[in-house]
Amino acid sequence: MQSDKPNFLQKLQTKWKLESLFQVVMVLVVFACTGFTILFIKNPILNFFGVERGGGQGFLNTLLYLLLVLPLYQIFLLIYGFIFGQFNFFWEKEKQIFRRIGGLFSRKK
Repeated sequence: MQSDKPNFLQKLQTKWKLESLFQVVMVLVVFACTGFTILFIKNPILNFFGVERGGGQGFLNTLLYLLLVLPLYQIFLLIYGFIFGQFNFFWEKEKQIFRRIGGLFSRKK
């Protein structure tokens, strides 16, 4: 019994406007690799700046995370995107993010 209802990967393919399910899988692999990389480098980066977990430095921890780790995440997305042949997809997503951030700071008349 075959269902005509699209599965999860097909929904992502449509949403992300990708050409194949293989591309969808590669994009998910890039997200996974980037997440694992950030998981392993986040604590050493925060430790380098003297921020300890549970040390009552929640604001400093959050600020350094936003200023250092979050941009590194975006860079690693592009690096892994290049390695796995999905650079154009991630570059377009980065440009969308920068446009949205820029829109927050531009004045609308």
